[in-house]
Amino acid sequence: MGERYDLAVVGGGPGGYTAAIRASQLGMRTALIERDRLGGVCGNWGCIPSKAIIRSAEVYDRALRGEKLGIVPGTLSFDYGKIVANSRGAADRVARGVKSLMKKNAITVIAGEGQLDARGQLVVGGRDVVEAERVLLAAGSGERVLPGLEPDPPHVVTSRELLEETTLPGSVVIVGGGAIGVEFGYVFSSLGVKVTIVELEPHLLPGTDEAIAKELERVFSRRGVEIRTGTGYRSLTKDAGGITLQVEKDGQGDEIRAERCVVAVGRRARVEELGLTAAGVATEDGLVRINDRFETSVRHVLAIGDLVDSPQLAHVAAAEGIAAVEIAAARRPPGRLDPLRIPGCVYCHPEVATIGLTEAAARERGFDVRVGTFPYRALGRAVASDEMEGLVKIVGETRSGEILGCHVIGGAATDIIAEAAMAMGLEGTIWDLGRTVHAHPTFAEGVMEAALAAAGEGVNA
Repeated sequence: MGERYDLAVVGGGPGGYTAAIRASQLGMRTALIERDRLGGVCGNWGCIPSKAIIRSAEVYDRALRGEKLGIVPGTLSFDYGKIVANSRGAADRVARGVKSLMKKNAITVIAGEGQLDARGQLVVGGRDVVEAERVLLAAGSGERVLPGLEPDPPHVVTSRELLEETTLPGSVVIVGGGAIGVEFGYVFSSLGVKVTIVELEPHLLPGTDEAIAKELERVFSRRGVEIRTGTGYRSLTKDAGGITLQVEKDGQGDEIRAERCVVAVGRRARVEELGLTAAGVATEDGLVRINDRFETSVRHVLAIGDLVDSPQLAHVAAAEGIAAVEIAAARRPPGRLDPLRIPGCVYCHPEVATIGLTEAAARERGFDVRVGTFPYRALGRAVASDEMEGLVKIVGETRSGEILGCHVIGGAATDIIAEAAMAMGLEGTIWDLGRTVHAHPTFAEGVMEAALAAAGEGVNA
């Protein structure tokens, strides 16, 4: 293309555009290649539009349930087409913001599909070579599907199709009880759709602390969501009236009838689309293999985010993008992010947020564990706000007081988890966290109270 860059980034999502900005700040001549819209899946087909829809569902749900607070719903209704239009507007605004950041930081944006050729060169659109000293792969991931559950709107859809669908079905079965499954389960159930969630593992949100998962299941069940845990998908049939899902639990078959099936079984790294095999970039189990400098087996090619063995989260990709660029510029020592210092959030209602080890995982690793929990019903802010569903759980080490994990379900969980992340990052203890004066009344007091309970100094529960 006639110019040579210090760094060419493939993918304009949170990992890619953040890496490009940091590279430019460090004086690198930088190009960013994006096949679709700036902002990536997160900004356009994931985090941002889905949270806009969740917010609309939450406002409607709270108004319907607001009589206790003196709010009389009357003839309250919603327009789902406008809800989706608002979510698309939010995505558009984020894309424009990223475009503005590219201009502000003098980053060249190249539209097209970026791939590596057999010589390890970056080629856009199959023909135009982008000359760069280093290439950073940040192409993200796509929706994972199961055999027989390939997207076939309107009968079978993934989150991608859902974010453009402007009508609601009367009933839906969601295959997968992870973050995407429970978020859309909350949206649908709040808007009057009959929801069934099918999850192969024993609990919703597999890998989450059991106490948190059980609390979420209890709340969802109270709201009319049918939960089929420990249940595996076997096959699906379609007809004019909807779908029939064949499932199995403990060797016994069953059928679930619904108008629509939503497939929410995780995400697949976009490794096949990048020409990695031809370029000699090693992969393992569907992911790009990297070292502690984020380098692939082809030394000038780096990779981050959903392409590598990291938690598939936008904030992880962004942090790895900065780390990869700074390591390449000799601004920080080599090293990967510590997965136990990364918070994970689920934006259903009540919200779920976790960081570090679960109680079970801590015990399996041989820690002498002390646990503190604090129920939301004992929080003044929660009582005043009628947000009493939930709890905070702190997992600590007995002798040192090290905070091994923090797990929250309830109002503002996705915000207050940052406090635990900061404390763990600074190697704070349960005593540090418990004796930090918190404003009253706040939801964050729950973290303080759970830490005090773990220290054996609990007061308010």
